[in-house]
Amino acid sequence: MYSAELLDHFQNPRNAGEVEAPDSTARLENPACGDILELSLRLEKSLEKRKLEAKRIAEIRFRAKGCVPAMACGSAITELVRGKNVDEARQISREELVRKVGGLPQASAHASHLAIDTLAALLRNL
Repeated sequence: MYSAELLDHFQNPRNAGEVEAPDSTARLENPACGDILELSLRLEKSLEKRKLEAKRIAEIRFRAKGCVPAMACGSAITELVRGKNVDEARQISREELVRKVGGLPQASAHASHLAIDTLAALLRNL
């Protein structure tokens, strides 16, 4: 039913928890199923003045409450985003996330939407 990659992200979540003193946080809930995803991030600290879009994401963490795919997508989105600059992070697609977790059953597609929507909110909050 679930791919090996999805189960690995669920059983061995990456970047779980909260970023201390984050530059941005976002928390969304799927009203249909009740899944909740919270993301927090910290941008690189640099003496060099750079536009927000060019700053790299130094740390990103997630907290999730919900189904196996929702938790796995929370873990996977942090791996896709970490180290990218803000502009690159905005370009991450739902399809890219689905590939990262080895595919999702149609009934679990909502998990990838929640992760992408939470990421978009996180980046808007910067």
